[in-house]
Amino acid sequence: MTDAAHEDAAQESAQTPRRDWAWTRTDSPIGPLLLAATERGLAQVTLHAGERTTRRTLARLEGIFGTAPRAEISHLPLVVAELAAYFSGASTAFTVPLDWSLTSGFNARVLHELAAGVPYGSVVSYQDLADRVGEPGGARAVGAAMGANPLSLVVPCHRVVASDGGIGGFGGGLEAKRILLALEGVLPAPLF
Repeated sequence: MTDAAHEDAAQESAQTPRRDWAWTRTDSPIGPLLLAATERGLAQVTLHAGERTTRRTLARLEGIFGTAPRAEISHLPLVVAELAAYFSGASTAFTVPLDWSLTSGFNARVLHELAAGVPYGSVVSYQDLADRVGEPGGARAVGAAMGANPLSLVVPCHRVVASDGGIGGFGGGLEAKRILLALEGVLPAPLF
């Protein structure tokens, strides 16, 4: 971990009271996912959770939560099952409680609006989402909020697209975004 990453983790730790948490990894059509939860709910979804990314994420979360992870937290089996149902097309919504403590301020406002106001099978533009949270002209800031989303997939930043009809960016990569939007019926499924 770099000095800047340690400093960021220390700042986040100072803002977040010490609490119990646990994690697991699960496979998905867009690659391995790291899921971390507290007693409050799901706190982190990390895409492309290979060994290096997993180690880095766990070190960061240990610093934020102020303790080593426990063996299990009750929310993890639920989110694993809900993600499997989502990826199989059997479910269009998540019911796992969310722990929003890893986001705040503008980012939290945007992510709450995204979670509440952009259902499965629909999309919203960065600018429309900025307008919804009362920040006209805040499309770039919405993009930054999407990139900082700790609850990717469950809080569906893949549903935020460019105003010009392009699919925009995605921290998990554009191919993963295309797969997710095709799964939800927004884009046609890839031919091969």
